[in-house]
Amino acid sequence: MVTAYCVKCKASREMKSPQSVTMKNGRHAMKGICPICGTGMYKIGG
Repeated sequence: MVTAYCVKCKASREMKSPQSVTMKNGRHAMKGICPICGTGMYKIGG
């Protein structure tokens, strides 16, 4: 499971349905949804 920070809940949570994406600058990130409030979450990877 991927853990990321939810800005709406102000807490670190596990992403619901995480997906690997590539941003415009070429860096990799994980995109998912907060299981509590439904807000979109991102975690930028290396």
